[in-house]
Amino acid sequence: MLFLYTLASHLLSFGMQIAAFWDKKIRLGAEGRKNWRTIYAQQFQPNGKVLWMHVASLGEFEQGRPVLEAFRAQYPDWKIVLTFFSPSGFEMRKNYAHADFVAYLPLDTPSNATDFLNLIQPNLAIFVKYEFWPHFLLTLKKRNTPTLLIAALFRPEQPFFQSYGAFWQKMIFCFEHIFTQTTPSAQLLQSIGYQNITIAGDTRIDRVLQIAANAPTQPIIATFTQNAAVLVVGSSWGKDEDLILEALRHPSLSQCKVICAPHEPSPAHVARLQGLLGTKAITYSAASQATPLHIASFQWLIIDNIGMLNTLYKYGDFAYIGGGFGQGIHNTLEPAAFELPVIFGPKYHKFEEAKQLIAHQGAFCVHNSSELQEVLTCLLEPDFREAAAQKTEQYLEENKGGTAAAMTYIAKTIAI
Repeated sequence: MLFLYTLASHLLSFGMQIAAFWDKKIRLGAEGRKNWRTIYAQQFQPNGKVLWMHVASLGEFEQGRPVLEAFRAQYPDWKIVLTFFSPSGFEMRKNYAHADFVAYLPLDTPSNATDFLNLIQPNLAIFVKYEFWPHFLLTLKKRNTPTLLIAALFRPEQPFFQSYGAFWQKMIFCFEHIFTQTTPSAQLLQSIGYQNITIAGDTRIDRVLQIAANAPTQPIIATFTQNAAVLVVGSSWGKDEDLILEALRHPSLSQCKVICAPHEPSPAHVARLQGLLGTKAITYSAASQATPLHIASFQWLIIDNIGMLNTLYKYGDFAYIGGGFGQGIHNTLEPAAFELPVIFGPKYHKFEEAKQLIAHQGAFCVHNSSELQEVLTCLLEPDFREAAAQKTEQYLEENKGGTAAAMTYIAKTIAI
């Protein structure tokens, strides 16, 4: 099985070189891994103890980030290496200040794993959520390098838990300890005989709670939202916006104000939305030049920049998260951290936090504008909204603390 996997890894490398000619994302990854041995050796020298954290992309980085930053604060003399598999994650965080070296993970072959680990010489390795690279894991195990998996989620249909899964089960046992997000994930690991488990919740919760606690004041947003019930729309797509527009036509929702942060606030997307809304909408860039009275007269505020969304929820009463009518919803934990009831479309089942928020009655799934209108009408009632907010807070309280759990274990491990 390992031979077949290695063959597949080499074929993947060859395939990426070909696909790079027409796919920009693959091209970035291929270019980023060219001559990596020489380039990485020039850019990084261990010179002391090293923590290596590997994440797939941006979402997994946000789960690993609280642990990485806590580690940096507690062990400032260690060097930190951060690797990504995906270009989308690497390009966004290649200048991340809390790591000494940020790079692409070389493709998982025996020689790449050996040479990369010889180069960075990690004293501790942390993988995040889903990352199982056999050659890297087996090589770490041979070197007796303590290796942890944090924020892990497992599903019964994964190969680890099938009759043919012996090879993949071996990857599980390469980890010294696994921190799972949920009890069912821990039970799946126990079903194959793995016992070194801590149920620690989602480390992203620690991160979003930290963001919420330190959210800055936004004078323009405060002026726009004054004395109004506010729906914050995060990472919306056209389908989401059309749905919201239709729902808000109902007379009972005429009092709502909307802060809308499109997933891709391109000039074309913003222009489309402004065309649909007409005189009801003002963009954030235009509002920054307007008088307070003028800003307050609009029903919609369109955020035509990137980077503000995770603090805008401070000014909301409830939130709608986009993507649920496309490939999947975006970040629901950010509004939840501000104790906002959350609404989203039907494609949420791959996201554990969304399922948990629904189970706690702090989130609501809608399939059409009528359902959205009904939910929003309910949320305008203070008692209903407060009950949903309390359920959201309960979920966060039950699942925070993953960072502290990981750091407690790490402290014991590196002290040995």
